[in-house]
Amino acid sequence: MSTLLRQSAGPHALPKAPTRHADDLYTWVEEQVAHLRAGRADALDLANIAEELNDVGLSEYYRLQSAVEIVLVHMLKWDHQPERRGRGWALSITEHRERVGIVLRKSPGLKSSLAEAQENAFRLARLRAAREMRRPVEALPDACPYAWDDILNRPFDLDSVKR
Repeated sequence: MSTLLRQSAGPHALPKAPTRHADDLYTWVEEQVAHLRAGRADALDLANIAEELNDVGLSEYYRLQSAVEIVLVHMLKWDHQPERRGRGWALSITEHRERVGIVLRKSPGLKSSLAEAQENAFRLARLRAAREMRRPVEALPDACPYAWDDILNRPFDLDSVKR
């Protein structure tokens, strides 16, 4: 039942039992927000709120790591498969660099996790690039060969690639 429907039930409505987090996440969130806005700290499900907030932080970290991973996949392919260079790779690098920038502007606290995100992203990017290039993973570097500045700023010449 939406917040609007619960509110319109009137002052004589029976109190509704709180929604359990495990039963209906959306309604549970609505109720928790209403409790927060009303200053009813005693009604808050603090353990699950803490878990959800932790998940939000992790989600932002994984958005960053995923964008870095895609940049690294295409950088590896660019460097190790020059005969296949194309505008798509260069444009994907540009797009995902923008995504990295957006995430870091929205969540600047993630800057303290850049080295970890780069390391994790590279391990995944190496596997993906090897699969996409149909090459053994050992043909690619074991550790990330790119500095953070290269990941975000290295130029890719669109004029020299296949259209």
